[in-house]
Formats: sequence, structure tokens, C-alpha cells
Amino acid sequence: MKVRLERDVMADAVAWVARTLPSRPSQPILAAILIESSDTGTDEVVLSGFDKETSAQVHVAADVSEPGRVLVSGRLLAEIARALPAQPVELILHDRQLAVRCGRASFTLPTFNVEDYPRLPDMPDSSGTIPGAIFAEAVAQVALAAGRDDTLPVLTGVRLEVAGDSITLAATDRYRLAVREFNWSPQHPGIDTQALIPARVLADTAKALAGADEVHLALAQGGEGLLGISGHGRRTTTRLLDGEFPKYRSLLPTESVSTATLSTADLVEAVKRVALVAERNSPLRLSFNGGEVNLSAGTGDEARADEAVECTLDGESIDIAFNPQYLIDGLGAIDSPITHMSFTASSRPAVVTGMTEPGALSQTQYRYLLMPIRLAG
Repeated sequence: MKVRLERDVMADAVAWVARTLPSRPSQPILAAILIESSDTGTDEVVLSGFDKETSAQVHVAADVSEPGRVLVSGRLLAEIARALPAQPVELILHDRQLAVRCGRASFTLPTFNVEDYPRLPDMPDSSGTIPGAIFAEAVAQVALAAGRDDTLPVLTGVRLEVAGDSITLAATDRYRLAVREFNWSPQHPGIDTQALIPARVLADTAKALAGADEVHLALAQGGEGLLGISGHGRRTTTRLLDGEFPKYRSLLPTESVSTATLSTADLVEAVKRVALVAERNSPLRLSFNGGEVNLSAGTGDEARADEAVECTLDGESIDIAFNPQYLIDGLGAIDSPITHMSFTASSRPAVVTGMTEPGALSQTQYRYLLMPIRLAG
């Protein structure tokens, strides 16, 4: 194999594939990247990665002098690609070693046996499309609430529900719940299906495809348990998670005794300042009363902080406490200038949404439900 391609093109392609590779693979070959160039005259190379759960593949333009296939360490190739000078890159396979040449820089990498590499799963047929920017925003808003504990795998996923031209994404780690609804263009108007997708894979893929005009979502039929995502000449497939996702809709309150609206930017800055004195897992207290909310953290002989932020309160005064980082995550995700918070009681979850202007809830249909921390006394 002998190919030549642009440095930035190569670095971007290698990064796309390497992001899915395991840091501790069950077999070293599963942390490798497969580079293929054919003699079909298409003048492109294909880079692939597959750990038997998640696959990634990208097609990039290249000058192919000699077709071939080679398998090399993905992490090492990614580090080299990022460090290369801004000049064209040559990849040359010779005697089971891959030479990477760029300007006056040269690397020689050992290779794996291509015949031992597992076959990538076929991409399912497209189920529908959505603009990349909308998809990336929706996934980012929801995935932040997914669990990180692998002993509870069902909570490490994002629940995908498709009903006609509407998609609902949901994730929870038991302390918070994020839900986002949006429209898409399905291939079949009557489609009705659900899936539980690994949150990390979904978030990384959606972020990387944010610039795509169209992102194709493909759900394998026939119980194969596979999701495909593609766009911009890139594709990813991932095995779906097994298990029953919590019945989250019953957690969303249908009424409230108090609602508050306030500047998102002012609230975020105040939370960050007051949280500086909060010890690990210590609560940040919010006291809504009249035209302001008072934020406080720290008690007794510990460091303490207080700050007031203007707000409009409709309903009863309320004292409630949250994990400050969880609150910051939710406020950052609403991406609206005005925050709307609704409460039923100090011991019950609060719902955070966005408002584009006073009295006008955000049209993104995003809801962030946050469990409170019980206040002493």
C-alpha cells in the first residue's frame, strides 16, 4: 500500500475512528485502526475501528499509488497524526511495517495481522434523518444526566423513543433526569420504536457530526440490537444496551405550587461563586422569597457564602437545596437567556426549563428534573 493525503484530513479521520477505541481492550488488535485503499479508481482510503461493540468508519480523499490494507495501533497513530507538520502525509506499507512520512518527519509502525481483525457489522438501512446541529444539541442536553456506574448499565444509556416524526431522548442517573423532544424526517411515517443507546458513544458521535447537513439514524430491524449513525462520509454502529429503562414520565410533575424565572447567566455565575465553599457532596441552598433568591453554602465553623439574585416568583416561598454541579449542568444545557424553575415541595424534584423571553417557554422542549438534597432540620 502507498497513499498520499492531506495532513488535516488524516488527523481528523484518525481522531474520528480512535475516539471509539477501548483504552483497555480484551485483545490488543481491538485497539487498532484498519486502513484500506482499493484499486477501484475512487481515490480514497477508508479508516475503520471496531471493538466488537462499537464500530467507526470514515472515507477520505487520497492519492492511491498502490492499494492495500494495514492494521496499526490506533492511539499511537492518532498521537502521531496530531503532531505532524502541516504538509501532505505518505503512508507506505513495506515488510509488515507502516512508514508515515510528512515533510522531514518519519515514523515506522509495527502492524497487526489483518486477517485476525473482526469483520465490521453492516450498516442498517436509514430510518430517517435530522440536521446535525439539532441532533448534537439534543444529545448533549440529555447525555449529561446519564449514569457513569457500569454496575448499573441500564442507567449509562440514553433512551431513544421514536413515534412518527417525533423523537424523545431521556437519560437519568437517579439524581437527575433530562428529557428532550424534537422532530425528524422518518423514512416511514408510521415508525414506532425504542432503543437504549450507550450514552458515551452517542454523545461523542453526535458532537463529531454537528456540522453535517443531515445525520442518518438507522435502527436494525429483526432484533439485532444495533444502531447506526452516519453523515459527512462517516458512520458509527453500536450495540444497544439490554434492560428496562425506568418509567421516567411518571417522575415529571404535572403541576407546581411555585415557579421562578430569572436570568440564566446571573444564576450560573452566582452558583459557581457560592459553590466555591461547598465541600464535596455538600448542598447549595436556594431560598426563593419575593423578588429574589438567596443562594448559600457552608455551615457552622466552615467557610460560608451567600449571594442574592433577582427573580420573579409566582406562588409560595420555598427553600430547596441541590448538588451545585448538577444544577450548573442543567442550567448550561437549557441554552436560554431566562431560566424557568417549577417546584412542588422542598423534598420533591424541581424542573428546570428555558425561556426565550418572559412568559415564553423555550421551543426546544427540554426539561431537566433535579432531585433535591434534604436540608437539616
